[in-house]
Amino acid sequence: MSELNRNLLNLPEEQVHMTTQLKSAPKKKQAEKPPAHETKPPANHMDFNSITDKQFLVAAQHMNLDPDIQMLLRTPYRELVVQIPVRMQDGHLELFHGYRVQHNAVRGPYKGGLRFHHEVDLNEVRSLAALMTWKTALVDVPFGGAKGGVTCDPRRMSRLELQSLTRGFTSKIDMALGVYRDIPAPDVNTNAQVMAWILDEYGKKNGYTPAIVTGKPVNLGGSLGREQATGRGTMIITREACKSLGIDLKKAKVAIQGFGNVGSWTAILLAELGAKIVAVSDVQGGIFKEDGLDVQATLQHLKETGSVVDMPGTRELQSGEILTLDVDILVPAALGGVITRNNADDVQAKLIVEAANSPVTTRADEMLRSRGVTVVPDILVNAGGVTVSYFEWVQNLQQVRWELDHVNQELEKYMMKAWSLVHATHTEQGVPLRIAAYVAALDRLAEATQQRY
Repeated sequence: MSELNRNLLNLPEEQVHMTTQLKSAPKKKQAEKPPAHETKPPANHMDFNSITDKQFLVAAQHMNLDPDIQMLLRTPYRELVVQIPVRMQDGHLELFHGYRVQHNAVRGPYKGGLRFHHEVDLNEVRSLAALMTWKTALVDVPFGGAKGGVTCDPRRMSRLELQSLTRGFTSKIDMALGVYRDIPAPDVNTNAQVMAWILDEYGKKNGYTPAIVTGKPVNLGGSLGREQATGRGTMIITREACKSLGIDLKKAKVAIQGFGNVGSWTAILLAELGAKIVAVSDVQGGIFKEDGLDVQATLQHLKETGSVVDMPGTRELQSGEILTLDVDILVPAALGGVITRNNADDVQAKLIVEAANSPVTTRADEMLRSRGVTVVPDILVNAGGVTVSYFEWVQNLQQVRWELDHVNQELEKYMMKAWSLVHATHTEQGVPLRIAAYVAALDRLAEATQQRY
């Protein structure tokens, strides 16, 4: 007889009945889990890689670049595609797709940002990785080019979900990362907090390694001036382009599409130089004020409401209207492919400064040039970010901290050297600024490739 049955024989009848009921009570039915779901990139996304490739080929043909060198520079070294399962807070399992493309490391370790966006796909990341290769060569920092992305909509995700996604992605690609191999950084919809999660996740296997990622919080080894670096670089190039074109920046009207990190800092710094910021926009809409926006007040409104829309004293802009306003300078500082053959003829700005990556398509570029509109290319304009990332990497390796003034002074030197090289090539060879920038970058890359191969 079992111990339970012997104990039951010694209990009063009513207790035996209750105990038997408890023993045989049916288990509660568990609530059904929400069904799993997969976040996929869009089926018909713009082919950004073809835009980058065409620009490369035009420059390569202009400089009679050796076909062998062309093949080596056009072909990515490694492409990683990973699946990242995340248990969402409502209980369902979401499967995300992540990418890391290591394009070229002939001049140094791979370097490039990580973006979270619902439209990102492998082809876009491939294009952005190539742009990083040209960019690091142009500003002459000892890095190659890489890029990462995860197809997701961070606006609909909680902080905990974003952290799980970031850590999951890092753990899937950490074998390809390294202080002298591949160093990520922030990009669209990622920031210092996301970089801190990458640092921590990578450190679980490798120990504390601050140089593994740039754009970190200053408290965790980040650099002073990194947050504003891309906007500061954009300001420097805009200032110099205005000088070369005879545009008085203090009298210039500026429209900035995208009011995130890059766009907002560009607005702040250009306003400090006396420029009139008449229009800005974000994902929810745009605003316009003829006599100029109060940039600080606009930033405060954005902080309080989550958007620049409904800023008091401003006119609301219709979708895409900010790109065709009657302004002197247009700064696309959001996503790629916003100026196309469909709206290029409506652009009224005399100067377009590409703070975003590939905001102008190949055909639109040709149309703008035929109308005398000057386009300053992305690989020059937004190189301030990777330049100060280089400074951060150096500080981490040397275990020192630079003062903000020193960071900004060094950034000014690097951006001015790059601008001077591009402008000289543009003038001497009679090519557009974009092709001049590519030629300058490819010269350095070709020399390094020949030396190594």
